[in-house]
Amino acid sequence: MSIEALKEKIPDYAKDLRLNLSAIYSNPLLSDQQKAGCFITAALTSRNKVVLDHILADFSVKISTTVLQAAQTASALMGMNNIYYRFTHLVENEHYRQMPAKLRMNGIMTHGIEKADFELFCLVASAINGCAACLNAHEHELRKLSVSEETIQESVKIAAVIHAIAGLA
Repeated sequence: MSIEALKEKIPDYAKDLRLNLSAIYSNPLLSDQQKAGCFITAALTSRNKVVLDHILADFSVKISTTVLQAAQTASALMGMNNIYYRFTHLVENEHYRQMPAKLRMNGIMTHGIEKADFELFCLVASAINGCAACLNAHEHELRKLSVSEETIQESVKIAAVIHAIAGLA
């Protein structure tokens, strides 16, 4: 299993996704670690085992266990945070925004990789989960860390393509 094998599974009616997968896979804008983490986070967050297995087969041999665990942490925590913070920003009752979340999120600080890379992974998960509050927070942090808009855009393109492919199966 690999990205090439995954491309072969994409039906002809979705050939644009196949082409986009090739483009995001070969784009040199992200570091190898960033690209692997974004792909893995997108696959985890999209919850498609076939897509995840192909992506893990391709990328897990290229990264450390720490990076893999950081991608898993980002997907898991954003799965929780994106629901909670989307709720607080969608309901009209502003009191919820003032209330402490009281949800454990230690992994945001203890992931063991560069902060910018982890923020990219969180941005990917937040894009898939559709939480505007979290998207804004992570994009803001990335810009504070001097990550370019092009790099941020590329990570979200990975989220978009992988999520769309995951929806085909």
